[in-house]
Amino acid sequence: MLLTCCVSSIADLLVAKPGRDPKLALDDMPTYVKNELGLHGVNLTTDLLAGAGRQRIERLRERADKAGCACLLLIEQEALPFGAEDPDKAQAAGDRGRRVLQAASLLGCNAAAVSIDAPFANNAATDEETTDRVVDHVRMVLERADKLEINLLVSPRPGLTEDPQRVTDLLKKIGGFRVGTLPDFKSASEAEDPAAYMRRLTPYASVVLATTYEFEEPSEDEQEAGDKPGSLEDLADMLMAAEPAKHSTYDLEPLLEAIGSVGFDGTLAIDYRGGGDGTLGSLQSRDAIEAALEALAE
Repeated sequence: MLLTCCVSSIADLLVAKPGRDPKLALDDMPTYVKNELGLHGVNLTTDLLAGAGRQRIERLRERADKAGCACLLLIEQEALPFGAEDPDKAQAAGDRGRRVLQAASLLGCNAAAVSIDAPFANNAATDEETTDRVVDHVRMVLERADKLEINLLVSPRPGLTEDPQRVTDLLKKIGGFRVGTLPDFKSASEAEDPAAYMRRLTPYASVVLATTYEFEEPSEDEQEAGDKPGSLEDLADMLMAAEPAKHSTYDLEPLLEAIGSVGFDGTLAIDYRGGGDGTLGSLQSRDAIEAALEALAE
């Protein structure tokens, strides 16, 4: 799996403070992700591009390619009302979806992600009408995706796309090989069976969001204890053998095992949403995920 970074994880570096410039310019972000975080691609949310014109977006792509840390995914933050009864709202959702795809293309991404604002009434007739509207408007967006050769990923959210079975049924109705899913660990952790949730959605995914929150350092008993280091080499060996910080919000290993069980070998996007320093949180996320993957491989 290719470990990448959701730039929102380190957004604290990109925000200007009163009287101070941001610590990190957006154009320098790919190099930072590659060199400081040891990750191999970036995933952006549309808010980071607010006010950016074509030249600025293309410059970011060039910097990312030069750093060997390409832009892979653009995520629309606002849920789009593809299922709205008001045709103007549904049309506006389609227009926004096409603009997101265009920006993703300029960035060099191979995918863009949207979430669908559509209610689920648990009423067969009503829900069928909503689903039909969603299908019609998403298909029109997919026409642009086909021309740009970009995948459109659906990020599950409350409502029609909350249940993974409904998501997969929706994708089958939409049809086409350029529509897929963007499952995330947070949504899975809230499901009755998190592993089953991931196994259902991951076969349709080219990217999985490895959402993380809080970490706790292992106790001394959990560390691989030994004699005090007698040399710098001994110290380095001890640090390498130390257990990584543990993700305390939910267990990452069953979720990673679930996506591996269905043969997923795509992009695993680290999306740290916890408090404190985003760089530290991203590093802890990377280390915890790598340790879990190594344990599963044994």
